[in-house]
Amino acid sequence: MNKSLIKEKSFQFALKIISFYRVLISENEFIISKQLLKSGTSIGANIEEALAGQTKKDFIAKMSISSKEARETKYWLRLLSESELTENDVSFLLDGIDEIIRMLTSIVKTSQKNLTKDLTLKT
Repeated sequence: MNKSLIKEKSFQFALKIISFYRVLISENEFIISKQLLKSGTSIGANIEEALAGQTKKDFIAKMSISSKEARETKYWLRLLSESELTENDVSFLLDGIDEIIRMLTSIVKTSQKNLTKDLTLKT
């Protein structure tokens, strides 16, 4: 069975987001925590869809959505951190999302390059 590193990292990250969401709820932070939960867990969901994509374009589109969700997640984490809405340290989550963003950016760029190369070879 072929294991996907980005699939596993995004799943583990989602579990951390769920745990952090529970902490935020216990601190009565309901608005940003919900946004964070949605974007932080949708990264992996879109990766799952991409891996089951029917075409290379479908794969690239879903991975691009994952990348956007990862960037949104980083935004909410930074906002929580810098607004001091929580006393909890979010640096471990910021480190994790930065790694995921780098991986997704690389996957999308490489896939787009390969798709262009494939289309060029067919013409």
